Amino acid sequence: MAAPRRSKRLVRELLRIVLAFLLLPYVLIPFYRLDFIHPVSTLMLADLAIFQGYDRQWVGFDEISPHLVRAVMMSEDGQFCSHMGVDWEQMKGVVDDALAGEATRGASTIPMQTVKNLFLWNSRSLIRKGLELPLAIFADAIWSKKRTMEIYLNIAEWGPGVYGIEAAARYHFKTSAAKLTPSQAALLAVSLPNPIERVAGKPGKGMKRLAALVDRRAKRSGAYITCLYE
Repeated sequence: MAAPRRSKRLVRELLRIVLAFLLLPYVLIPFYRLDFIHPVSTLMLADLAIFQGYDRQWVGFDEISPHLVRAVMMSEDGQFCSHMGVDWEQMKGVVDDALAGEATRGASTIPMQTVKNLFLWNSRSLIRKGLELPLAIFADAIWSKKRTMEIYLNIAEWGPGVYGIEAAARYHFKTSAAKLTPSQAALLAVSLPNPIERVAGKPGKGMKRLAALVDRRAKRSGAYITCLYE
């Protein structure tokens, strides 16, 4: 009888650990609302765990070039100001494509990407997406839009061991986040989906064309960014 009891205790302990893992982000999200808290991503923690280290200098939202903010928003999440963490129209389109057997497109919003970077992992899976959606909705309810963007731009990866827009601006363009030009901002924005292969400081022709399109959208983004710039 001792062995079955030990097995039950082990299962209970494992369930407690899993539950704690699931609930921890909901405890940390209100904590991260505080401006003086500078959270790190799971990728940054992984770099520390393997003694690789990383480069990140936190900057406040007002210290980031509006060109960069507009470019990232128009490249990554054009409806950022209007949705509540999840763009359900985009999500419906992905589901419809999947059910039809077609290739699916990305539908991750900036809140979704932010909570994924903070608490989850990168590989695609239904489990991760299932955890990501409620976290994004909760974070959007707790954080202001400016705070969400500030956290995202300070934890996003922009190269090997390069995290946050200040480190990215210095690494790729030898300037500060505040002084990024529209063209530099657009290149950084389009590199976000794959910053290891899409090197903002050394763009190819295809990347330059995509950046030019994002730059044009950013310059016409006035009606879309009212939650960030009045």
